[in-house]
Amino acid sequence: MNKIITSIIIAAFACVSLSGCKKFLDVKPIDKLTGNNFYTSPQDVEAAINDLSRKLFGKITETQFIGATGEYRAGEVASDPTVRGNSSRTPESIAYIDALAKNKLIDVLDGGRPWARDNYNYNFGSITDWRTFYEVIQGASIVIEKLNEGIPGVSEEMKKHYIGEAAFARCFSYFEMVRLYGDVPYYGDAFHIEPLPRESMVTVLNNCIADLNSKKDGMLWSYGDPALKGVRATRGSAIALLMNMNMWNAGFDRERARDYYQATVNLGKELVDNEGVHPHRLLPIDQWHLVAGGRSDESLFEFFQTVNYGVSTNEKAAVAHMFLHYPYKTPFFEWERSSAYYKATYMNKIFPQDVADRRKEAWFTEIYANNGFFNFAKLGGVNVNQGGQGTANPDNSFMIFRYGESLLMYAEALAELGDDVNARTVLNRVRTRAQAHGFEGSGQALKDFIFMERSRELIGEGHHYFDLIRTRRIVSSAWTSNPLTLDQFLRGGWTWPISGNAIRNNPYITLTEYWVNGGI
Repeated sequence: MNKIITSIIIAAFACVSLSGCKKFLDVKPIDKLTGNNFYTSPQDVEAAINDLSRKLFGKITETQFIGATGEYRAGEVASDPTVRGNSSRTPESIAYIDALAKNKLIDVLDGGRPWARDNYNYNFGSITDWRTFYEVIQGASIVIEKLNEGIPGVSEEMKKHYIGEAAFARCFSYFEMVRLYGDVPYYGDAFHIEPLPRESMVTVLNNCIADLNSKKDGMLWSYGDPALKGVRATRGSAIALLMNMNMWNAGFDRERARDYYQATVNLGKELVDNEGVHPHRLLPIDQWHLVAGGRSDESLFEFFQTVNYGVSTNEKAAVAHMFLHYPYKTPFFEWERSSAYYKATYMNKIFPQDVADRRKEAWFTEIYANNGFFNFAKLGGVNVNQGGQGTANPDNSFMIFRYGESLLMYAEALAELGDDVNARTVLNRVRTRAQAHGFEGSGQALKDFIFMERSRELIGEGHHYFDLIRTRRIVSSAWTSNPLTLDQFLRGGWTWPISGNAIRNNPYITLTEYWVNGGI
């Protein structure tokens, strides 16, 4: 009975119908892109690439995606039971944070819960629907096919770059799906019409690694237009994604872990060795607002938004929405407190009070408050109050990959290979930027410290939960307040459920065992 009820819930909460691979992959993902007469100029290719980006931007911002998937499930965040404001900001409406902190995803996806009501719908069911990712994958494959056929006016240099951009969008979509669902169907051609079963996520990412590795060297390091910095994929974006895919596989393909670590080291070295060629760098900590605001030298890839220029999303999509209060949000009587906070026990763990670290003052006010007086200035962006925009979030981009994250992944891979000297050198570049003391340890202590440094440096950016998963620290209460048992982990308890609609017209799709069994 429990399995039946859970299956009904999983099918019911899906917000958009997914018709199955055979039917879906026959549908045009982007207006006119499948027509041979569409690709007649460089402007057509630009339009196609921009549309892929638009679809990904829409997927990442259709709900509070980054917070729900990458932060809250570790159990380090709690909602403030005393919040007040409009009807969408009540203790009941934000209690999903506490459900996520206990891995109660079935509750979070239940449309009858207070946070899912029409007047403040968080639409978490959309996370279970992989349709948009497959639209991007198919659209990217079509772009690559058409470029290889030849398009008038596209130079050989730009052809290689556009192919790399499309491959980045395709591989990024697979990477996001793997982190959400584990095994997923893999389609390697543009017009595949036969349904396929879920493929091993290690195989999927190995296919993506080979795909992007073969194309990244043809990509530009930067664009002439500064408005595209971080917004459109470059060679640096591809390197960052490749590093993340390799490190994910290192955690799940243990027999080949050293190969993945070495590949990550090679990619990190490529990024660092080309610092005189590309524009990417660590900005001073006191200029962090430029990083948060978007399109900075530190950005490798982001989904940019700015209210000032009309590029914005539903305010509930931003992690900042939960962690900011006055003066970042107004009026004071509604935003005296933040809706959520990082628990004081966790903040003391990653930012000990007696250890100097400029990030504590630059990124937070009331860092150890243990209630809604906690204010996450790191996510405050460039503008406070947004020129009278009231409760809207300050300008801040959705950061996906940035230079500090890639350096720490580089350091982690070096440490895993036993190269402690170089691992410390790379790690301490991030520590120096934070005006914190360098780390001098080695061995397992160094590996653990790098993990903690990622927890500090990337807090609020959606990496923490996935770091716990790929390193398997998720099964230890020493590393998370919401550990899974090894059995739960192996049965897919770390994933998100897949919409029940995914099995329509595709008899090969199976839903994840853990969630079909009720999430226990």
